[in-house]
Amino acid sequence: MSQLPDYNAIIFDMDGLILDTETTYFTAWQQAAEQLGYIISDEFCAGLSGLPFTVIGSRLTDYIGRDFPFTEFYSLSGELWRKRVQREGIAVKQGAYEILHYLQNAQVPFCLSTNSPEVNARECLNYAGMSDVFEILVCCDHVQQPKPAADIFLLAASRMQQAIGSCLVIEDSLTGLMAAQNAEAFSVCVPSTADKDGQMQALAGLVLNDLNELCLLLQA
Repeated sequence: MSQLPDYNAIIFDMDGLILDTETTYFTAWQQAAEQLGYIISDEFCAGLSGLPFTVIGSRLTDYIGRDFPFTEFYSLSGELWRKRVQREGIAVKQGAYEILHYLQNAQVPFCLSTNSPEVNARECLNYAGMSDVFEILVCCDHVQQPKPAADIFLLAASRMQQAIGSCLVIEDSLTGLMAAQNAEAFSVCVPSTADKDGQMQALAGLVLNDLNELCLLLQA
């Protein structure tokens, strides 16, 4: 297995990496679209992984047309999403608790960085039972430009009082890996979607199957 570079801190993405939020979003969008008489494919949803909401809205417009009832769609999908997560919660990804427990015991600084707005990120963490886990949370509304710009990762490193070059960035999406590259940070990819064209493999410093695998590597 490839070796990691020396590091002082770790920056984690949230959606699709720590929390299995993306499947809940996608299901709600598809259910809402179907109730409105439209179809949103699984493939289209997978292509939205890691993108900020502003870009997702633009992609939806291109995909489904400007006549789509967006206001009704956003209201209905939000209602469907909230009913589900209030009933079922949000699943925590395999290995997340283990790696965070290891970092806490090893006194390695870590934080969460996400393209979600803070209010949404905190809501998701609450539904997952992780509202008190991350002392530092950096969100898209804390910076001028979301991922794939470097801003979120640079701010995350600064808040941990670390140079970005001493941080490992752990991501699951192409958008996040592009942001890591723009920040000149070493990235580890734990993909949440298929890397069909090999772009994630090309950008990531290391590709692993899950966070358990990363946890074992950190302890090696």
